[in-house]
Amino acid sequence: MANIIQRSFNSQAVQSLTESGMAPVLARVLAARGIDQSEQLDVSLAKLISPEQLTNTPQMAVLLADAIAQNQSLVVVGDYDCDGATATAVAIRGLRSMGAQVEYLVPNRFEYGYGLTPEIVELAAVRQPDIIITVDNGIASVDGVAKANSMGIKVLVTDHHLPGDVKPDAACMVNPNQHGCDFPSKNLAGVGVIFYVMLALRAELRSRGVFVEKPEPNLTELLDIVALGTVADLVKLDDNNRILVEQGLRRIRAGKSCAAIRALLKLAGRDASKTNAQDLGFSVGPRLNAAGRLDDMALGIACLISDDEVEVAVMAQRLHTMNLERRAIEADMQAAANISLDEVDVSGQFSLSIFEPDWHQGVIGILASRVKEQYHRPVIAFAKGSDGSLKGSGRSIKGLHLRDALDLVAKRHPDLILKFGGHAMAAGLTIPHDGFETFKYAFEVVAASLLTPADLDAVIETDGSLSAHEVDWDVAVALDKQVWGQGFPAPLFSDEFVVKLQKVVGERHLKLSLQKADDQTGRMIDAIYFQQQEFLPPKVHMVYELQTNEFNGRQSVQLNVRHCVPLE
Repeated sequence: MANIIQRSFNSQAVQSLTESGMAPVLARVLAARGIDQSEQLDVSLAKLISPEQLTNTPQMAVLLADAIAQNQSLVVVGDYDCDGATATAVAIRGLRSMGAQVEYLVPNRFEYGYGLTPEIVELAAVRQPDIIITVDNGIASVDGVAKANSMGIKVLVTDHHLPGDVKPDAACMVNPNQHGCDFPSKNLAGVGVIFYVMLALRAELRSRGVFVEKPEPNLTELLDIVALGTVADLVKLDDNNRILVEQGLRRIRAGKSCAAIRALLKLAGRDASKTNAQDLGFSVGPRLNAAGRLDDMALGIACLISDDEVEVAVMAQRLHTMNLERRAIEADMQAAANISLDEVDVSGQFSLSIFEPDWHQGVIGILASRVKEQYHRPVIAFAKGSDGSLKGSGRSIKGLHLRDALDLVAKRHPDLILKFGGHAMAAGLTIPHDGFETFKYAFEVVAASLLTPADLDAVIETDGSLSAHEVDWDVAVALDKQVWGQGFPAPLFSDEFVVKLQKVVGERHLKLSLQKADDQTGRMIDAIYFQQQEFLPPKVHMVYELQTNEFNGRQSVQLNVRHCVPLE
């Protein structure tokens, strides 16, 4: 059962925004997301927080500039998700544009796990690097950095994850979330952090006169990749991140993106000239992520750093095919999970732990997310690891900090969790091959102690009602122009409607003609309800998005129905 509530907003902020010339609906929506003055919507690059404010960034720039001057060998060690891939691509493209000798290494998640481990350092050492640069990892790699130090390899860490109690002995660390860093935005993705380092490095090289006799690299050319990684990693789109994303989207819409993003958008059937943040998150990101989920991310990175259109087209097609395979695997796993949960009284559970011997380790995170959305409970899905242990990936709900919950389980059962890590809403862990039933019980006990029954009811936050005249093309366009995403959600509205016409299209979706219950003009509104095949009753309460729709040269507004409650 979902509770539909309206977001609160500051009425003074609405007034201020409206007086600046903003449409009242947009002013209300933005005020509910913490915008209280129009200056916060300035997405020009001049408004980016200075790299000098990101602790240790100038120092890392000096170390990298020295390495370039001394012709030292650099190896970038990335992560296997979209943020890690885009961060690696930004590092490689940025460093090479400034004259560095740099290669990259991306570990296979199934063989080496996460972060700069001693095993990955040994793998990197084969290339005889002077410096290892981590992107989107490293802040917790105490043993890996120690191994590198023992081999005479300097380590520069760029990361955005929360640090542990012990920090690695790296030569330099840039992370907005490390202790003592007062950078105003704590929400940079890994790709955002390395982009900031590239900005600082260019400034350092400029101060050394490196660009007196040769062109200075244009780092804005990296912003499409920065935008992709930022959106895909689901970091909060605060003012600073919205600048990075909007500037990247502008490059994509102008046809100036890298070949990989253009190719992946085309394969997804998206119009590059109209790309929005949702296209990056739901169309491009999953195709890039598929490589890391089913194999390793080397293919995705190779695609992002190549400028050869023919080569990129081939690699993008492989990524697209991998994503189709990933979706098929996920569908099978989802079906198996639903069958097993049919035998459980989910209403009596505060958590769900699920496992099937043939599940794919690379897809359990998506599965956990899907099951969490369906049942609104913390979910941990397990698959067999290559070493015989069980690898788990979890997703949580508001009210239960997943990493802290796993920490409680580990303290109460010292030999149960072999290793774990993560944050409030997502985490990963490893347990012994025979530890599933014990873990399932232990995690349920902890979840029951931290959650209340009320926490298990899903909450849908909306931006209230739209009047009949506000269901309008200009309003929809104004909403479309904003960058929406994690922590800055796209607006949802809530109203009662009379269903006038309905039919199933594409065998899976419901096409609707609606009339607002309080509208006496008889105006009909088009709507689409995806993944809904059963007809609706005559009167309904709907939660919906207001969208633009263009078909055969005709422009109109359309409601994208997200939730529906029968009224009769």
